[in-house]
Amino acid sequence: MKNKYYVNQNAQSNGDHEVHEESCAYLPKLENRTYLGEFSSCKGAVEEAKKRYYKADGCKYCSPDCHTR
Repeated sequence: MKNKYYVNQNAQSNGDHEVHEESCAYLPKLENRTYLGEFSSCKGAVEEAKKRYYKADGCKYCSPDCHTR
């Protein structure tokens, strides 16, 4: 099953742009996120986010498998 993923346009204090599933409670507001596409896991979504932002990381709540910091 594929999920829709978004990346936060605003970096965290460590410079990471967090990747979130569409259903995440911490999904950024519409004006602060970019749609990445549908992926079968967060890994593909994080790789897509890294094409836009040098540092990207999965949300520790909705994408813990991709959260590294």
